[in-house]
Amino acid sequence: MSALYDTDTYTWAMRQADALRRRSANEIDWENVAEEIESVGKTEARELYSRYMILLAHLLKWAHQADRRSASWEITIAGQRREILRHLVHNPGLKSQRDVLFSEAYPGGRDSAALETGLPIETFPDTNPFTLAQAMDPDFWPAG
Repeated sequence: MSALYDTDTYTWAMRQADALRRRSANEIDWENVAEEIESVGKTEARELYSRYMILLAHLLKWAHQADRRSASWEITIAGQRREILRHLVHNPGLKSQRDVLFSEAYPGGRDSAALETGLPIETFPDTNPFTLAQAMDPDFWPAG
């Protein structure tokens, strides 16, 4: 079954799902099934990280380009806040990872803000100027 995993993941996955439903333990490719299940969790964490990165980029843009603020930025900020909360409702186990993922997302958010605005990277603080509570507060809009 491991060889099939390396050559045809789709067929491998369908066969493994069938074997699991039938509770046919001798047909299960345990190591690869465990890796795939772990991968599902990592994908959910990456989504939260990505949403934090987008949120942070837009908060930075909001703070550093007051004259260019737009409804689009506001919609993106509000939308990311809403989707982060929704994602955490569907993945409550990620709540313990929020602070770490939020912190790890800042450098990428900073890079995105610099690229999107055309401002020098030095325009934006080296360390995250926002707390997680601020970033997620629907009434928080950084002054610029």
